[in-house]
Amino acid sequence: MTAGRIIALVLATLATGLIAGLFYGYANSVMPALNQTDDRTMIDVMQKINVVIINPVFMIGFLGTVGFTILAAALHLGKDQRTVLIWIGVALVINVIAFAVTSGLNVPLNDQLAAAGDPAQIGDLAAVRADFEASWVRWNIVRAVLHTLAFVVLCGALFASGMQQGKANAASGSATQAAHGHFSGQPSAQSYQQPYQQR
Repeated sequence: MTAGRIIALVLATLATGLIAGLFYGYANSVMPALNQTDDRTMIDVMQKINVVIINPVFMIGFLGTVGFTILAAALHLGKDQRTVLIWIGVALVINVIAFAVTSGLNVPLNDQLAAAGDPAQIGDLAAVRADFEASWVRWNIVRAVLHTLAFVVLCGALFASGMQQGKANAASGSATQAAHGHFSGQPSAQSYQQPYQQR
């Protein structure tokens, strides 16, 4: 069970960190670069990005931000795991909010941009861009910040889990040593018999 808890927590942390980094990359480089391009180029590139990004690698990470965190929380149920569970619970709430921002705000904007059709056939490129770009960039920054916060909290959960496991191992080692010392200090039956044999 201990290995399962650690694996689930590591997966949740990894998925959240990867997605936070992806959205950070959009905010820090992709969107500022596209902001310097003309309307047709910006629309064309974003339409293509929104198609190719729907792939297994992205979906595992994106869905894993919530799915793996739920799994980690489920495996940490119990009084002895309460401290770690609190950290995971906070991260789960933040990841769910970030997931909702993507699903409820960024994705509809992507769909709206796709529905505009071939950039070569769009009559008012500037209007299509204006309806998409500013809002999408704003909500991307929000979700990037949220996933980053969740990643930091999950790192805290890993630290708390490690501290807790270390204390448990130390306590177990002390108990083992105490038990060994107790039994090794008991006089043997032969030592009781020797005085009587000498009489």
